[in-house]
Amino acid sequence: MIRGASPERVRDALDAGTPFFGTSGFAGELPDGRLVRDVLGRETLYVDGDEWDVSPDALADPSPFPAGHVETPTGSERCWSLPEPPVASKSNALDNLETALGDTLSALDDGTPVAFSGGVDSAVVASAVDAPLYVAGFPDSQDREAARDGARRMGREGALREVRIDAGTLEAAVPKVARATGRTNPMDVAIAAPLYVVAERVAADGFERMALGQGVDEAFGGYEKVASAPSDSRVDATTVRGARTELLATLPEQLERDLRAIRGAGVEAVTPLLHDRVVDAALRLPEALLVDARGERKVGFRRAARAFVPDCIAFREKKAVQYGSLVARELDRLAREAGFKRREGNHVQRYVASRL
Repeated sequence: MIRGASPERVRDALDAGTPFFGTSGFAGELPDGRLVRDVLGRETLYVDGDEWDVSPDALADPSPFPAGHVETPTGSERCWSLPEPPVASKSNALDNLETALGDTLSALDDGTPVAFSGGVDSAVVASAVDAPLYVAGFPDSQDREAARDGARRMGREGALREVRIDAGTLEAAVPKVARATGRTNPMDVAIAAPLYVVAERVAADGFERMALGQGVDEAFGGYEKVASAPSDSRVDATTVRGARTELLATLPEQLERDLRAIRGAGVEAVTPLLHDRVVDAALRLPEALLVDARGERKVGFRRAARAFVPDCIAFREKKAVQYGSLVARELDRLAREAGFKRREGNHVQRYVASRL
């Protein structure tokens, strides 16, 4: 009844209070009837009274079961939290991370297609499989250009499959994405739309699963607000490592959006870079391997990535998917063309709601 790991492993970890025991997440019901969900929310779980399901669509009035919790007779209580392992030296931290990445990637099914943007995260995942690499975006988008360049540098030109997004494609995808994710705010729709379009193509090509590089920015200090801690008002932490851990705790909400979008298109998501071993290695990185003195982010991950991808990809800077695909820009344009004016506020969200 557990999705993502065996019930026995989850039960043993729960009884021992062990936070990391070698899975890529789990959620569901133990043999004794208790519901559980891993601390990073890598599998979705919803409840409605005495009923539960991994999909909200199967329930009349679903509520997300909180990540890191176990069901109790009176509700739920936290049973797992992110640990604070000792900080390793730079050399040991990098060796540990490279080993964790290698072991995790070697377990990935060789025929699993990859959502590939040409950036370091998805390229590391793509290095482990002999399968198609999918990128979606408008014709002049950075993501499609970077994917072409990345595939060429990795000797994978023949594996790249470009999924063209145009105004009509995006307009048709908007209500599907909003329904699949249960969200209408512009940022979530703009992030989920390229994933949904790619997943539709992956499903149409006959695949049931798709691998993604999700979670690296959160685990390895990829956000500007982490790099500028503690002066950035968007985080409460007073250190870069603390800000990274704060952002890592936001993963359950973000993963819910991405997993629901991909599942709504008929495909299951695989997130190898969020395996326990990789996250554990990330938590042991010293601050200088998250953000260095020059402000470079994801330092440790980029250095470890050199074992799997060319240096030019390992150190490539790339826009977030909503901007790299140009979906955010074109979503704004669609809203204005539909008569929703910026000056009236929330024009994109009102447009999305109108399409439902």
